[in-house]
Amino acid sequence: MQKLVQQAIDQLVESGAELGVQVAVYRHGELVVDAVAGVADPESARPVTSDTPFYSASTGKGVTATVVHVLAERGAFDYDTPIVELWPEFGAHGKDGASIRHALTHSVGVPAVPSDLTVRDLADWDGMCALIAGSEPWWEPGTRTGYHAVTWGFVMGEIVRRATGKPISHVLRQEVAGPLGIADELFFGVPESELGRLARLEEAPGSAEMMAAMPADLPLFRATPPAVTPSAAYGNDPVVLTSDIPSGGTMSARAVARMYAALLGEVDGVRLVQDERLREVTALATADVDQMVGFPVPRALGYNLGRPGADPQQTLSVFGMPGMGGSAAYADTATGIAFALTRNRFFPGPSTAVDRIGELVAKAVSG
Repeated sequence: MQKLVQQAIDQLVESGAELGVQVAVYRHGELVVDAVAGVADPESARPVTSDTPFYSASTGKGVTATVVHVLAERGAFDYDTPIVELWPEFGAHGKDGASIRHALTHSVGVPAVPSDLTVRDLADWDGMCALIAGSEPWWEPGTRTGYHAVTWGFVMGEIVRRATGKPISHVLRQEVAGPLGIADELFFGVPESELGRLARLEEAPGSAEMMAAMPADLPLFRATPPAVTPSAAYGNDPVVLTSDIPSGGTMSARAVARMYAALLGEVDGVRLVQDERLREVTALATADVDQMVGFPVPRALGYNLGRPGADPQQTLSVFGMPGMGGSAAYADTATGIAFALTRNRFFPGPSTAVDRIGELVAKAVSG
């Protein structure tokens, strides 16, 4: 499988379709693919290595969800705990019935941020949490579902902070990344001293046309202003990279695949959650029409269900998160596979690299 994946990503880079790519695959707790190709930085031609972190947008939501589940495993809270028990201010404007389960499934009803929100605003943790807590819900929590593109990470991160007294980046390091030996490859806020190691993103040809072709009246765009919508410039911004904005994350493919492998089972003696919880958090929680995008999205607790590029109904054993720009990470409870792909040529549409390499790996496992 290593050779097949390496050949595929080499071809993607040689053809000019990709700039720099990482792919990692774990199977039953063992690293079976660790492939890299291309350059991490187009200006310096610094090559991609296995430990190069890439800003990977909403692929970070899967990391945030994992932190939450590890804390639930430790008894910090239950999924049906009302958010107001930990964060009383969140109950404003009738949100007092919202639970942690509602937040995990994007059904808590606060998907929007003000149209004039800036990156500097995103970096103000207390300000963002106060803004979200004080907002009026678009629907009664639990009655509908809709992708909380920006707000989701702050809601989950503040639940973590209220439960532990620590920022989510600290909890990620202590409870997940540190024990797995990947604390220098899996981040929310990246230490300034590490910024020079990161891949640099660039816009893929056709990105602007792709964004322009999307329906302007899509509720997702109304809820997420352009200034805080991921792009190459956003993913290269030191303010974004060094701040805790846990709706996104910065990671190597190897690190995030290792995290998913440790959800499925033991990795070098570390297991993040036990089988019973794994079944609970990866079961279908909602498949309602998503109010932000207008079509059904099958979700578990904090993860999307279905392999990117495949029919979700045929691949419901796959749980994880793609990121705008073309990265993705997921695991498959049916095959014991954990997969991640990171890339630095940012394209806002579906990632052909994720679809193609993911299918290649799935076929190699089944064959």
